[in-house]
This record gives sequence, structure tokens and C-alpha cells, in this order.
Amino acid sequence: MMVKQRYTVSFVTPAFLGDAEQNGAWRTPPFKALLRQWWRVAVAKDYGYDHTKLREAEGRLFGNAWLDNEFQRSNLLLRLEEWRQGKMQKWAEPEQKLPHPEVNFPVDAHLYLGYGPLTYSKATHKAAFAAKVNAAIQAGESNTLRIAGPNETAGALARTLPLIHGLGAIGGRARNGWGSLELGGDGVAFEPLGQNNPLLQAISRPLPQCLQRDWPHALGRDDRGLLMWTTQQDYVHWQDAMRELAKAKIAFRTALKFTNPKGQTDRRHVLAYPVTNHPVNTWGSQVRLANQLRFKVISHGNRLRGVAYHLPCGTPDELLRRLGNQQNEFRQQQLSVWQEVHAQLDTVMHRIA
Repeated sequence: MMVKQRYTVSFVTPAFLGDAEQNGAWRTPPFKALLRQWWRVAVAKDYGYDHTKLREAEGRLFGNAWLDNEFQRSNLLLRLEEWRQGKMQKWAEPEQKLPHPEVNFPVDAHLYLGYGPLTYSKATHKAAFAAKVNAAIQAGESNTLRIAGPNETAGALARTLPLIHGLGAIGGRARNGWGSLELGGDGVAFEPLGQNNPLLQAISRPLPQCLQRDWPHALGRDDRGLLMWTTQQDYVHWQDAMRELAKAKIAFRTALKFTNPKGQTDRRHVLAYPVTNHPVNTWGSQVRLANQLRFKVISHGNRLRGVAYHLPCGTPDELLRRLGNQQNEFRQQQLSVWQEVHAQLDTVMHRIA
């Protein structure tokens, strides 16, 4: 028996979603990757947060070429009604200037959150598409997504799709809120984000427990509740919501001052790596640690609101070992660093009600 579901996908913020030629386009592979990402969070507890068991189950559901004697295609089928090119050919959004305490001039919020797909144009002195980006999908564009899977997957999908609707974003710089999307359609209803949302509570774990794993597997929580925040007000335009998220990111990053000599680890390296002008000698230039704090813009009635949330995890052991005698100190300070970041977010945003 196959269960078939139909959703309308709508973008709340522009999506840097490219094809093989980096042209902005609607394609199913990124949506399948998004489904895998949130499926892991939705079912991780079912597998005791054991990444080996989870990976085996993922291979059987989404297809694999590595399980012994079990090579198979995906049991999930995805289809977009239209595979069309993005309509945004030129970045012409109004600037959203913000002060940055570590820079001698105001920074553009869009460029700050979107650097990579966006770059600074010396000709216009404004944000512009990077050379490799030929188009993006505009905010407000929508498409129809159909999903079909075995009947036994219905329960897991019923938990995964609400997470995508409430927390999911797709494409380049999705962790910074670009490609924020929503799901809708006939008969589709989702619980609003909040401390009492039963699904969010079910996928959450205390912060210290989350830091014992080196992969994002749960929504964090502390003594105040879920580690989720919203902007202090609602907005008409997505540009304004993104500006406030950029302001929050500048605030919690720059609150962690550098105190050690360059080349050594510092507290800000817990958040993400690399850090501009502050490389770690033993990590080099090729190491990547993605930011665990993620942003999204959601609809709130007829207006928009920025959301920040934390999927905590520890620094991988491989990187800790490279630190030699400093690894224990770096490992132990992760909890206090994140608690400081959360306290900063409690100041510049509202803990979700």
C-alpha cells in the first residue's frame, strides 16, 4: 500500500536553489534532501539516537548503494508539478544597513546572512548575486509537491512534514533563513510553533545531552523551555524580518570576545568554523563547522516573524583530537558558551511562548 500526499510549497524568503549549472530552479533532489534531514530529527529518538541504526533505516527508506546485499531504490517518491527556472535574475532588494561593533562601517543584513550566493558589488556598492549564481527563486513563489511512500512510513512522515513546515528552509544559506518555506493545501493543518507543541516537545532534549552527540539530532531545551526564539515584533516584508535576524546574529557572535592569540581556539570557535581573521592553526582552512543556531521566517497571521532555534551538538572528536592538550578545555567550555549565547538571544529576541 502506498500513501500519497499533496502539498503546496511556498517560499517566504528568496531561495538560492540551483541546478547543475547554478541556475535557480525548482527541482526535487533538494526537497528529498530536506525530507531526509528532518526525518532524522523526527525519528532519532526511536533509534535511541544511535547514528548507525538510524543510517541503516534511512538507507532502506531513501535508497542506498552501501548496505550489504540490500542495494535498493528509494521507497519514497517525490514529484514537483513544475520544474521551472527561478524568476529573480538580479538582486535589487533595498539595503538593510546594520551597525557591526567589529567593523568600521554599517553592514548590509542581506549580505551578512547571504554571503556566498550574494557578494559585494564594487560597481554599485551594494549586495549582488555572486558570479556563480544566475537566478534565485523569489519570495512568494509556490509549487505543488507530491509525496508517495509505503504505508508503514506514514507515521514518520506525519512527524517530518510539520517540522519542515515550521522549521525548514532549503538551498544556499538556508541555516540563515534564506529559502524559508511553508507547506499548505486542502486539509493540511499544522500545530503552531510554541512551548506546548507536542511534536517539538517530543523531539527535544536537554542541552547537555545534545552536546554528547556530534550530529544534530534534537531540538535543545533548558530550564526555560525549548531553545526557540522569535523576533520582538511582526513585519510586513521579509526584508525587515531578515534584518532583525541578522541583528540577532551579530549580537550573539560579537558578545563572545576574542581573548587568546590568533591561531589558538577561542570561545567563538564553538559556534562555527571558519571565523573571519581568526583561523585555528591545527584546523587549517579546510575544516567546516556549520552554525547550529538556525533561522527561519514564518507567516504569523497576515504578517511575518523571524524565528531562531538551536539543534545542539558537540564538536566532532576528530577536530578535538587535533587540539592536543587544549581539547578537554574546548570540550568543557561548549556548554557555557551556548548558555551565554542563549542568554544573549533572550535579550534581543523573545523566547517562544
